[in-house]
Amino acid sequence: MPLGQRPGDKSESRYCGIETEFHDDMPQLLTYSLSGGFDFVVAPLVDPSYRPSIRNNNGGATILPVSASDLVLNPSQWSSHVVGKISSWIDLDSDNEEVRLDSEITLKQEIAWASHLSLQACILPAPRRGSCGNYARCVNQILQGNNMQLWLRVPLEKSEIVDGSTDADCDLTGGRMLDSWECWNTFRLLCEHHSQLGVALDILSSLPCNNSVWRWFGEPVRAAIVHTNSFLTNARGYPCLSKRHQKLITGFFNHSVQIVISGSLLHNIAGDSGDEVLPAIDDDSPIEALPARHELKPYLDYVAYLYQRLDPLPEQERFELGYRDFLQSPLQPLMDNLEAQTYETFEKDVVKYSQYQRAICKALINRVPDEQASTTITVLMVVGAGRGPLVRASLQSLCTSSNASDSCHDIFRHFFLPQASNSQLPVQLFLHPVKSSCCHHFRSGLLAYSSSTDSFNYICFMSRICKDVSKRGKLWHLASLRCFLCFCTLAAEETGRKLKVYAVEKNPNAVITLHSLVKLEGWEDAVTIISSDMRCWNAPEKADILVSELLGSFGDNELSPECLDGAQRFLKPDGISIPSSYTSFLQPVTATKLYNDVKSHKDLAHFETAYVVKLHRVARLAPTLPVFTFTHPEYSNKGNERYKRLRFEIPLDTGSAVVHGFAGYFDAILYNDVHLGIEPSTVTPNMFSWFPIFFPLREPLYVPRGSTIEVHFWRRSGATKVWYEWCVTSPSTSPIHNSNGRSYWVGL
Repeated sequence: MPLGQRPGDKSESRYCGIETEFHDDMPQLLTYSLSGGFDFVVAPLVDPSYRPSIRNNNGGATILPVSASDLVLNPSQWSSHVVGKISSWIDLDSDNEEVRLDSEITLKQEIAWASHLSLQACILPAPRRGSCGNYARCVNQILQGNNMQLWLRVPLEKSEIVDGSTDADCDLTGGRMLDSWECWNTFRLLCEHHSQLGVALDILSSLPCNNSVWRWFGEPVRAAIVHTNSFLTNARGYPCLSKRHQKLITGFFNHSVQIVISGSLLHNIAGDSGDEVLPAIDDDSPIEALPARHELKPYLDYVAYLYQRLDPLPEQERFELGYRDFLQSPLQPLMDNLEAQTYETFEKDVVKYSQYQRAICKALINRVPDEQASTTITVLMVVGAGRGPLVRASLQSLCTSSNASDSCHDIFRHFFLPQASNSQLPVQLFLHPVKSSCCHHFRSGLLAYSSSTDSFNYICFMSRICKDVSKRGKLWHLASLRCFLCFCTLAAEETGRKLKVYAVEKNPNAVITLHSLVKLEGWEDAVTIISSDMRCWNAPEKADILVSELLGSFGDNELSPECLDGAQRFLKPDGISIPSSYTSFLQPVTATKLYNDVKSHKDLAHFETAYVVKLHRVARLAPTLPVFTFTHPEYSNKGNERYKRLRFEIPLDTGSAVVHGFAGYFDAILYNDVHLGIEPSTVTPNMFSWFPIFFPLREPLYVPRGSTIEVHFWRRSGATKVWYEWCVTSPSTSPIHNSNGRSYWVGL
């Protein structure tokens, strides 16, 4: 059964398996394991004493000593509950020709039998010595004609290899201390990065340093085999794991990696004798009956405890589950008209528009003093208005002077502060703005005003879980409410700034929605709708504030610089642009899944295309570095082409790694200290409008331990398009990707 219930988690990491020895009664073995709480078994399919022999001519048509006929389980049981384990004695790179040939026969026979059983995966033993070329050749040959996954067993910890090494060892350097990742990398290179080749990591009692461990999260790790000798003993005599092991297992849970328990019982737990036995499934079975309680159940219970201790997936993460590691083409809003569904998705990002509203508020207050608020009309132009979210945010900003805020605060205090609690509660999640018709919803929670942040903290208890939340003393939803429209009217009449808004939009379909919105909200006197491209429109007057939301995942990749260059001609010399600047960032990543997805298209163009993607199974190998910065308004006429050379220092304790491409982010200054972005170190929480961008490499870049990655990035432009070019010059050289925008470009 699954390890537990974690709302939103439907990944394979909910399941835990058990590694077993060969058993000639698979139904009873499976019953024993499943009744013990395990979800699947990792079991040898053939008697380990079996050896085919070319010399004795029994390597051909021979009946394999298998664990059971395919008829003893139905196909769904074989597929869902059994992972095959290939015989550990095989050595396809042995100097002994007979052993080498016998090993190849055995490997192919066992894979063929597993395929006949409809198994989803088989675990391959780790290479036994420095050279694994013949082993990889045989595996690659099997992969070409089989849909089953093959997981190469690799120890997580570095190993010192000597003669007589076990199948858990792997040495590619000739008998010295070795990074086991090198073994995996060599093997998968020989197998051409095949998408069905994965890793089963052996987790032992000692672990390498954190940076060395985390790089595995970008690799196709399908299972983590945790040995019982990795467990410590707690005060009650039960098995437990060290803090580092716990963190590692939690990381595997979050990256959809299944856990497999391996080994024998090493903890003698009082009162857990397991003397009760399971009845035999078949009275004629020659084997001994198995105990009803699985002897390794305490280890499973502890793994389940770690899983159940995980926090529920946040609502945003649940929304983004379907987008994890899914490659999408970036939008081209300048060249194409967006659809209603796309507009609707982005308009739900309350955090983004809250930040925009804060920026507009500060710009209005700084531009128009309180004493001039009732007489000065500020001209604000929203360029690229879409269906109106920035128009709404701008008009909601009318009441944000100190007096206006006080008026709103008085309303809140009168109705709600008698119920208020702690005034310094942290903000965790933004809720949607509430209209006046929905004000009664406030009575289902608590409200507190924080004078230090000039905001209201609203704790909303959902009726279904209110009692449970109260018992645990934890908050379920928390919102910062900043003078939303339902409370702004009174304050705006008293002291709000006066605004004249131009909403400029080129999409004729969105313009229809804009007209409906203005009429519905009664904004006819305040808002003028312009159906035109901002680059072509001749404004009747100059703007005090120019507001746009043209940013892409890489900042400038949706042509914000080109659009605003054309629009800034109708901004006053001392006018304000929101955003005022934005910077793109890059970071080298290991991303096997993304690389294989690009490779599946089997053409050059897809390797020279940038993709928007919710990064999940990736390893970030170095901190981000800034690439291009654009500032608005920009009167220097230096153009928007850019070039940057970046040098990424990979931490020494990471060891060697492979780079499949570069993750791109942005950070924007909307106005003064109000920022917005997805760069990991300064990311705006709870915002979902942008996923990172991914620039792939045509060939994965091997980075030896202690190396520096040197990357060159260009932003180029022509009469009708803008494009990026990129290449690597260290530690090895790659071709220049997307030369002259031949594969990927953004249309002007």
